[in-house]
Amino acid sequence: MENRLSATGDSELDQAVQLWLQYDKNPKTLSMVQDLVKKGAVEDLKKCFSSRMEFGTAGLRAAMGPGISCMNDLTIIQTTQGFCCYLEQSFKNLKERGVVIGYDARAHPPSGGSSKRFVSLAAAVFISRGVPVHLFSDITPTPFVPFTVSHLGLCAGIMVTASHNPKQDNGYKVYWENGAQIISPHDKGISKAIEENLEPWPESWNTEEALKSPLLKDPYQDIHTQYFKAIQKHCHHREINKSSGVKIVHTSVHGVGHTFVQSAFKAFDLHPPYAVEEQKDPDPEFPTVQYPNPEEGEGVLTLSFALAEREGASVVLANDPDADRLAIAEKQESGQWRVFSGNELGALLGWWIFRCWKQQNCDAAAVKNLYMLSSTVSSKILRAIALKEGFHFEETLTGFKWMGNRARDLLDQGKTVLFAFEEAIGYMCSASVLDKDGVSAAAIAGEMTSYLASKTTSLSQQLNTIFEEYGYHISKNSYFICHDQNVIQGLFERLRNYDGQKDSYPTKCGRFSISSVRDLTTGYDNNQPDKKAVLPTSRSSQMITFTFSNGGVATMRTSGTEPKIKYYTELCAAPGNSDVTHLKKELDGLVDSIVENFFEPAKNNLQPKAE
Repeated sequence: MENRLSATGDSELDQAVQLWLQYDKNPKTLSMVQDLVKKGAVEDLKKCFSSRMEFGTAGLRAAMGPGISCMNDLTIIQTTQGFCCYLEQSFKNLKERGVVIGYDARAHPPSGGSSKRFVSLAAAVFISRGVPVHLFSDITPTPFVPFTVSHLGLCAGIMVTASHNPKQDNGYKVYWENGAQIISPHDKGISKAIEENLEPWPESWNTEEALKSPLLKDPYQDIHTQYFKAIQKHCHHREINKSSGVKIVHTSVHGVGHTFVQSAFKAFDLHPPYAVEEQKDPDPEFPTVQYPNPEEGEGVLTLSFALAEREGASVVLANDPDADRLAIAEKQESGQWRVFSGNELGALLGWWIFRCWKQQNCDAAAVKNLYMLSSTVSSKILRAIALKEGFHFEETLTGFKWMGNRARDLLDQGKTVLFAFEEAIGYMCSASVLDKDGVSAAAIAGEMTSYLASKTTSLSQQLNTIFEEYGYHISKNSYFICHDQNVIQGLFERLRNYDGQKDSYPTKCGRFSISSVRDLTTGYDNNQPDKKAVLPTSRSSQMITFTFSNGGVATMRTSGTEPKIKYYTELCAAPGNSDVTHLKKELDGLVDSIVENFFEPAKNNLQPKAE
């Protein structure tokens, strides 16, 4: 092997492969690497071994397969050893408090990897160090892990899932003791600890012993009971739910959501939703969809619409495979189905949750203690509602890790956090889970639908009522695919040095004039007196927001997990301005101008989102 590889002159690759062959005990991934070595398949070996998966604030996400760039038994052991050491340094009482580990139904037979296999190895690592592990005995939705961390007062939580990624992927998501996803500098500390603990500890492979250990507990039954008890605080119209004639279809898109959403509806005394038979059971092959992502809209919902037509149902609810997101569609009078955007659902759920709170709280001063949050690329509709109703609204950086941590800070100060959302169909409707939760959101949406139906109102009609009262907020989000990091870098650098002027941003985009610019990569914000952005900045990702004189806002950013440059645009109109056709036309013009002038897709060879 030495000769075969050293012919490439790549001693680092050689060393990485040799360590792998020494450490790996999974027969499938081991023989895959041995075969590549025999064949002298240097390019394939480079793909597997040239760079280790990067542990970030979202943990890990990569394809399952052999090598340090993939999710497999050995990289799970190495990651967990690093995480365990980092927790030992951070908590003196780790051995009293312990951790929770949950998993979804993903599996990759060619490499012998699966979420269930990965969590048994992670449990073995912790147990070998005397740390109690609450390991779910069956698949669970992602939100059950942060719920368990908070409910049992644990030091940390791990969820093995790749959410709505393609079927070959898996992931490793980490929660801190506060019940929220980790933020920096924990990711850097964990990453360093992983690098220092690459050699498997003697007991790390010994899952059989670990699964018999008295340190291992199964929280499944207890958490199942406690979670559904906790979300019942958000059920306000039990009588209407019991008698409602609304028919709702639910799909879990071959993921974990089915039994949990059925239980959530039961907890609210809602009639059980009709389940899409072909998609209700977990299946790691996701056979009926190209992408298991309800955010992609109608393609994923085809079977749901067909079932709804057969049963006479008017509303479809869809979870992504780990049940932390929720999409909703409603049949219109025209017979067409309308799939609501994440921003539109944010408006509906935000309105509903505030309305329910208001009915329960007569004290006018209590509203001053109330908060709602959304990410900076999401609709500003909650800001408009907050201005009129008197509660607080705050924006955070993109991602629920920021909203979860901010919510925790506010709760610790004695504030009430009613709701948080992001446009990527993520909703936190209950402070008992400081992350997005598609299970509680499904039950709350079911109750809202039943209540509106009792007033002969549809979700679409209610959305218009919200916009009439608080101002129309019309958004248009999409992305371009780009695999070339240099092109992405160049595109954003051009915007920072516009028209060849160094450190000078554009003041116009076509016919639209720009009133302010905020760059969260560099920390620049010309709306602030000192020109410094208030939100945290990060050099590792690109993100620029332009505010236009016509009330439009546009953010361009790179994705942390996919080869995409995303854009988010919204036109916020004042209450009373209800010429929707004109507003849509204005927004379309703005988007076209941004694409043409800022993205330059032909010049940069960008692939548009496939419609």
